[in-house]
Amino acid sequence: MENVGALAVLLAFCIAIYAIVASVVGKLKGRPFLILSARRAVYAVSFLVTVASGILVYALMTSDFRFAYVAGHSNRDMPAIYKFTAWWGGQEGSLLFWSWLLSTYSAVVVFQNRRKLREIVPYVIAVLSFVQVFFLTLNAFIVSPFQMLAVDKVVTSVADGLGLNPQLQYYAMAIHPPMLYLGFIGFSVPFAFAIASLITKQPGDAWIHTTRRWSIVAWLFQSCGIMLGSAWAFDALGWGGYWMWDPVENCSLLPWLAMTAFLHSVMMQEKKGMMKVWNIVLVASAFFLACFGTFLTRSGVVSSVHAFAESPIGKYFIGFLAIGISGTVYLILDRLEYLKSESELESVVSRESSFLFNNLLLLASCFAVLWGTLFPVISQAVTNEKISLDAPWFNRLMIPIGLGLLFLTGVGPLFAWRRTSVESLRRNFMIPGLLACLLAVGLFAAGIRNYWAIVSFGFCLFVAATIMSEFFKGAHAIGQKNQMNFARAVVELTHRNTRRYGGYLVHMGIVLMFVGWTGTAFNKNTTAEVNVGNSFSLGPYTMKVADLNQGDNQNYKWESAILEVTKNGSPIGTLEPERRFYKASQQPLGHVALRNRLDDDLYINFASGEGRTVTLQAYIFPLVSWIWIGTLILVFGTLIALVPSKVARQYARTQVVGLAEKHVPVEN
Repeated sequence: MENVGALAVLLAFCIAIYAIVASVVGKLKGRPFLILSARRAVYAVSFLVTVASGILVYALMTSDFRFAYVAGHSNRDMPAIYKFTAWWGGQEGSLLFWSWLLSTYSAVVVFQNRRKLREIVPYVIAVLSFVQVFFLTLNAFIVSPFQMLAVDKVVTSVADGLGLNPQLQYYAMAIHPPMLYLGFIGFSVPFAFAIASLITKQPGDAWIHTTRRWSIVAWLFQSCGIMLGSAWAFDALGWGGYWMWDPVENCSLLPWLAMTAFLHSVMMQEKKGMMKVWNIVLVASAFFLACFGTFLTRSGVVSSVHAFAESPIGKYFIGFLAIGISGTVYLILDRLEYLKSESELESVVSRESSFLFNNLLLLASCFAVLWGTLFPVISQAVTNEKISLDAPWFNRLMIPIGLGLLFLTGVGPLFAWRRTSVESLRRNFMIPGLLACLLAVGLFAAGIRNYWAIVSFGFCLFVAATIMSEFFKGAHAIGQKNQMNFARAVVELTHRNTRRYGGYLVHMGIVLMFVGWTGTAFNKNTTAEVNVGNSFSLGPYTMKVADLNQGDNQNYKWESAILEVTKNGSPIGTLEPERRFYKASQQPLGHVALRNRLDDDLYINFASGEGRTVTLQAYIFPLVSWIWIGTLILVFGTLIALVPSKVARQYARTQVVGLAEKHVPVEN
């Protein structure tokens, strides 16, 4: 069975190379049959990688410990769901999982465009297949998941495996890595179309319209992956937080920032014919930053709780990135004539300028995170001393940048295209600005002296007011004209322009997430060593250790503390933090107890215990639940933006000297 898996990967590697050659030669020589064979080669690669993946998953589910990968990342007593997730729980399996997702994406893209965009699709096939060849090279020759345990060249087995890392045995980890990979790999699709448009010197924006939904879907997966990772860190790791500016966390954020900038600036190209170079650069940046993040995770260059063990694949990633970035830069510079803007920025006070400033801030945040992540590597190379930048350093930079982005989120809808009059500014800014100022004054009067928090809450109200105003004005007009109640009018308004109002809902989700992040300014924590029958306090909460329990199952031993909790003297229930010891890996792990509420979360971690005495870490996290609520609204808004609008509109681009006026149908 293992030979079939390895052979399937090797055949997929050879066929992917053929797909590159056949698609390029077929296009250059005008041989349609070669292009057709390249498309079929993409389907064949997808089938073969699926076969190889199925064999590995079967080995994991049946505990076939002849496989070195299975023995290293699974064990007999592990729940079935975690045996399956072990597919991406280790180096070799996760790279095969990457190849499988990429081959699936490629097959869907090729099938979807089999009768469209005949000029650029052969080059799309070539670019996607080139990326596929790189990862299949790793699967087939460098870190194969089909290596067998052997003694004196004779295949052997072990009685039981080491099991999956206990930190990964958590429900969110069953979907967090796949979501991130779907985002990472999804960025390869718009990248392939962008490169293909450069190669063919396409004067139009066909690649933009074709990949808009691909870009949004990949961005959505990446967003969900990042937030699921935050939930995993918050619930499972026990350190009392959801983001620590860890290098691997940062690497998931970098391509998200680049793609967020692209999704904003692409509207400028669609409506005004502007920022064409920006869009190519941003799409390429998102893809290469995704590959760069994968390199950092697996190369051992940086230390992280999320990273895999050091492996030999780092140099291969460096070579791949060098070739890809060099080729992209060459194509952009060589095709600058075809990327000229069709109109110019007419006023600083305009919606165009708000998009431009938004992009500048997103790129500034991307550079800041990248610099902070790589600083230990740079410092070691320069001074031979590894210096890491901690969370306060990132916060000092990212808080003002984040607040600037939040402010622009509210300002953008208030600006008109081309230029905005003073009267329009006064009318649109008055109510949201007044509400924000009143809130800031009220918070200061209430005794809050954290100025960043006051500014953040004020901006949150400002943006929320502008978004609700946009919905109210549009729904009110539709309701009066069509005799609808307000709720139905809101639905009709959103359906008429799903892209615009879905985007507003995404922005509202971001606002609620900012509310949750701002609550960090008021966190409280304590560590207490308590005997059974005694209690300790934190803020308004008092926790009494009523009893200790312990038990055992096939996967781990556990010990828990039963806490009777009161708030301001009133009983509110019990919490039971737990300490587990996983048998296969011989590793301990805390299992926190959480009381979730809209105003705050009470978070208890069982740090250690000896006899009838336990050491407990308690935290109060104000407003943290709004982060998860905001995430749900962000997902809902993105799904709405993917729905076709009820009313298709045409936007006329600005006519400029030397270019004919264009009318490009765009869904908004």
